[in-house]
Amino acid sequence: MFSSLKYFTSLALVASSLIFCQSFAVAATSGELSEKKQTNANWFNKFKQQASDKQLYDFLYNMPKGADLHHHASGSNFPRWWYELATNTQLNGGYRYYTKTKLTLCQGYGQNTFGYGSPTLTFVNISEYTYEKLSACEQKNYKEISKLTNAEKKAWEQSIWLDKDYEGRDEFFQTHWQRLNELSDNPYIAAELLVRNMQAFANEGVIYLESQFNVAGFITPKGKPQSQEKALTILKQRLAQDDAKQTGVEVKLIYQLLRFTPNAEQQLTDIYKFVDQNRDMYVGINMVGREDNGKGHPLRFLATLRELRQQYPAIALTIHAGEVDEPNFHIRDTLLLGADRIGHGVNLLGDPQTLLLMRHNHYLIEINLVSNLLLEYVDEFKQHPFPEYLRTGIPVALSTDDRGMFHSNLTDEFFIAVKTFNLSWQEVLTLSNNSLKYSFLDPQTKQAMLDKYQQNMKTFEQNFKQSGASSLQKPAVLNQFIRRQYPQLTH
Repeated sequence: MFSSLKYFTSLALVASSLIFCQSFAVAATSGELSEKKQTNANWFNKFKQQASDKQLYDFLYNMPKGADLHHHASGSNFPRWWYELATNTQLNGGYRYYTKTKLTLCQGYGQNTFGYGSPTLTFVNISEYTYEKLSACEQKNYKEISKLTNAEKKAWEQSIWLDKDYEGRDEFFQTHWQRLNELSDNPYIAAELLVRNMQAFANEGVIYLESQFNVAGFITPKGKPQSQEKALTILKQRLAQDDAKQTGVEVKLIYQLLRFTPNAEQQLTDIYKFVDQNRDMYVGINMVGREDNGKGHPLRFLATLRELRQQYPAIALTIHAGEVDEPNFHIRDTLLLGADRIGHGVNLLGDPQTLLLMRHNHYLIEINLVSNLLLEYVDEFKQHPFPEYLRTGIPVALSTDDRGMFHSNLTDEFFIAVKTFNLSWQEVLTLSNNSLKYSFLDPQTKQAMLDKYQQNMKTFEQNFKQSGASSLQKPAVLNQFIRRQYPQLTH
C-alpha cells in the first residue's frame, strides 16, 4: 500500500510539474502577445511624445480618414471660393452679383434691422436681377463684387467667417447667412462648391462625404424659381465630371429642414417625399436651426414622422440636438423621433438616463469640436464632453460642421482631439471607423468603404513605421483657425 501511495504521489508530482510548465508556457506566450500588442500601440505614443506640433499636424493631415458625416454644404466653403465663383460667370452659370458697401438709409429710420434685408448690414450679396429692381438711392449702396478694391475684397471675405475673437454665436447665426443671401441661391455655385469640398477632403485622406445639401430655393439669373429636379440634375452633371470623380470621394446627400419655421411640418412632408423619390443621391434627413428657438422643439414633429412612416419605407434621420447651453431632454426626445445619429450632443451629460441608453448602443454622436468652441457652447476644448463619450462606449465620430465659416478642416478636429485628450492610436482608428460604420450608406457600399479605409490605413501605418516623416508626401494645409489657435504650427 505504501509503495502504491508512493507511486501515485510521484505521478501527482509529475502531473503538477507538467501543469506548471504548461501554465508558465501559456503565460509566457500570452505575455509575449500582450507585449507585442502593447508595442504596436506604443509607437504612436512615442511619436506623440517626441513630435513637435507641426510634425503631429503633418502626420494627421496625411493620415487616411473615413468620412465627414456632419457637413453643411452652404457653410463649408472658404471665402476665397465664394469670391471666385461670385465673380466668374463661366463657372457660376452666368449670374452677376453685387454686395452692399455703403449704408445710406434710403427708406429712412425704423426699418427691420433683423431680417435678411437689414439696412444696417454691410456685404449683403444680391443678384443682378435684384439689383436692377432697387431704387437709384439703394443701388448706390451696392457695388459689383468683381469691382471691389483690395481692401473691400478683404473685408468682404472676412465678413463670412469668424475671424475675430469677439465674434461668436450671434455673428454666425445672425449675419453670415444673411450676407451670403442670394449667392447661396445659385445651383451652379452650390454644385461647384461641393466639388471644391470633395477636392479639399481628398487631400486630407477622406473617402466619403455625407453633405447636408438642399435643392429647394434656387433661382435662375432672371430671378425665377429653379425646380428641385433641375437643381439636382445640375449637381449630378457636375459630380459626373472628371475632376470630381478623380477625387475618389464618394458623396451622398442629407436633406435638411429648418425646424422652427411656421410650416415646418408641411416642409418635412415634402422633403420626405422628395428624398424617397431620389434615394440614389439622398440617404437621410436632418433637422437644423438654433436649438434655443423653442419653436423647433423635437416633439413637435413626432406625429408627422409617425404618419410619414405609415406611407414610406424607412428614411434615416440625423438631427441636431444638445447644441445648447442649458440642460434639457432634447437628445432623448430626438431619439424618440427615430434618429440614429445626434448632431453635437454637447449637453448629454445633463441627462444621465439618456447617456446610459446611448452607451454601447447604435446611436452615434457627430462631434464638432471647432464649431462648439467658436459658437460658445464650450469655453475651451478641455470642457468638451467628447472624451467622456468616447471612453464610456458612446459611439462618436469627428466632423467639421460649417468649416468654411470657421476656416478649418477635418485634420484640425483630429489634431485638437489628439492634443487635448491624448488619444491612443486605437481611439484614432475608432473615430474614422465609426464615421463609416454609422454612415447612411447601403450595407454593401458601406462595407466596401470600410475595407478601403482599413487598407489605406494599413498601408499608411506600415510606410510611416518604416520611413517616418519621409513617408508623408502631402504638405499640410493650415487654415486660419488652426493658425490662430496654435501659432506654433506656422514656425
